[in-house]
Amino acid sequence: MTTMTADPLSTTFAALADPTRRAILARLSDGESSVNELAAPFEISLPAVSKHLKVLERAGLIERGRSAQWRPCRLQAAPLKQVDEWVETYRRHWEERFDRLDDYLRELQSKKTEPTTEEENHDD
Repeated sequence: MTTMTADPLSTTFAALADPTRRAILARLSDGESSVNELAAPFEISLPAVSKHLKVLERAGLIERGRSAQWRPCRLQAAPLKQVDEWVETYRRHWEERFDRLDDYLRELQSKKTEPTTEEENHDD
């Protein structure tokens, strides 16, 4: 059996699928942090946090530096830009559909407020 390597977008989505990894990325959006700092708010072990960091690193979403004993983690935004570009296609599609729906609802609303010929006859 041959294994297919996932495309970068699939790898990014897989990494983003976990709420702990998304929370780690949110923390890193404020600046670089150590593993201990990233682990602090979670009720999971340091090895579990390290596994999450490895997934994020493989997806290219973070980068780990080395400064003496400190290994700071930094957010890498390029894969998120690819996700945004992919989502943007669908965002435009749905915005166009919602705009058409708005137009249709306004048209229905204006027909509802216009008096019908029967109503006009009763007003006399």
